[in-house]
Amino acid sequence: MTVRLIFAIFSTLLEEAALVVIVLWGLPELGIHIPLVGLIALMAAWGAYSVTAYRIGSKALRRKPVVGLPAMVGAKGKVVSRLAPKGMVRIKGELWEAISSGVDMDVGEEVVVVGQYGLRLIVDKDSSGNSKGTG
Repeated sequence: MTVRLIFAIFSTLLEEAALVVIVLWGLPELGIHIPLVGLIALMAAWGAYSVTAYRIGSKALRRKPVVGLPAMVGAKGKVVSRLAPKGMVRIKGELWEAISSGVDMDVGEEVVVVGQYGLRLIVDKDSSGNSKGTG
């Protein structure tokens, strides 16, 4: 077992204990009485939430981050300022300085990243016609 799993189990047990204390001693002081079946249902729901949150969090932590310009190769976007040969493109909701791979491109044309030059993207016209990843 990993330290993270042990911590998750321990913190969930503490949360469940706090739930029991609140339902059995705190709420009756305020005149609110929840039956034992209600307490069991609350504990089961909280336990299910904790397991789900742990699994989703673990999956997110195991995922390898995609960073850097080389990861942009293949991404599609649109021209936002004329590429002749330098200009700006919007890819995945971000503005990038780009260089066309040969032909001038007008605003609104769909492009695909084919490489990088320094901190600039090298783009070419998107021949597939769809623009997934634009934004």
